[in-house]
Amino acid sequence: MEAYITALSSFLPNEPVNNDDMERMLGLIDNVPSRTRRIILRNNKIKQRYYAIDRDSLQQTHTNIELTAAAIRKLQPSSDFTLEQIECLCCGTSSPDQLMPGHAPMVHGELGCGPCEVVTTSGICICGVSALKIACMQVATGSSNNAVATGSELATSFMSTSICGNPSVQSYTEVQKQSALSFDTDFLRWMLSDGAGAAFVSPKPAATGNSLKVEWIDQISSAHELQTCMYAGAIKNDDGSLTGWRSLGSLQNAIDQQAFLVKQDVKLLNEEIITTAIDRALLPIIARRKLAAQDVTWFVPHYSSDYFRAPLHKRMLEKGFHIPYERWFTNLETKGNTGSASIYIILEELFHSGKLNKGDKILCFVPESGRFSMCYMLLSVV
Repeated sequence: MEAYITALSSFLPNEPVNNDDMERMLGLIDNVPSRTRRIILRNNKIKQRYYAIDRDSLQQTHTNIELTAAAIRKLQPSSDFTLEQIECLCCGTSSPDQLMPGHAPMVHGELGCGPCEVVTTSGICICGVSALKIACMQVATGSSNNAVATGSELATSFMSTSICGNPSVQSYTEVQKQSALSFDTDFLRWMLSDGAGAAFVSPKPAATGNSLKVEWIDQISSAHELQTCMYAGAIKNDDGSLTGWRSLGSLQNAIDQQAFLVKQDVKLLNEEIITTAIDRALLPIIARRKLAAQDVTWFVPHYSSDYFRAPLHKRMLEKGFHIPYERWFTNLETKGNTGSASIYIILEELFHSGKLNKGDKILCFVPESGRFSMCYMLLSVV
């Protein structure tokens, strides 16, 4: 059997937030972010994003559960479809509202639909496409007649003044010297944003309009070779190992050591992310799948910052897999970096853009720097 994406939707909370409004909504941290923010935004080239924050009260307007449910409610796989017909619900996120239960049963409860199988995937950016892969496997094996997959993030819950604390003067000095340091603890708040996306998976194409046949989804981890790069709920030790928050003596001790901040090992990121994405992941997939660049109509990459666009293109060219920029599709500039939701939000815009034609091949790329996991997915327009 086969699996087809017959509907895609996204939900972005409230009105778009431009670069000048970010600091007011997230909160001031001394005067340092007002200087670093311009440096970060110049490199990531994000011009607007969406926050689940009320502009006036500055209070949270949506939970992650509500964002995800809103995206699912916007799915329209057919005119007579109802939520009660969902047989399998697969939800991925790196920012659930609670430690337990899992995100998927909480979303199921919010939807209030009929009984169904639920699956929660966790991680960082790849957990959204992991949910999609499980949904496709459920349908392709006949275990379910349909499935809904989601990716969602409530990133602003990590980025308020009370959570972030005060950036060090050294961090500000460093970021002026090397733009990639925008990924350090103090600066991720100028990149991440909120949103959710959903896909409906069916064993056959839709009766009318385009559908996306899922040819394959390949995920490759390089954790056997590389240390942890992006993390939260832990501190990184000098030997590269992590100590989780529950092993830090007490909850207060974990808070004092800023264990709950989202952190990035920037030096390791710069050394490994591009070569891992191409040499360790794409090249083996090219050989395994007999993939040729000239067969790819659209390349849909989720990169966290425009800073990585040129190095990624250069490495692909060097390795003989050249896809010119005019065949790249991204909406990072207008929709922001929404982590595990990003690939859904990018695909949803492309799906409804009128740019797709029967027979087009779409190669999606989702990197995750957590422990350097890479995902590539090939879709065919039918």
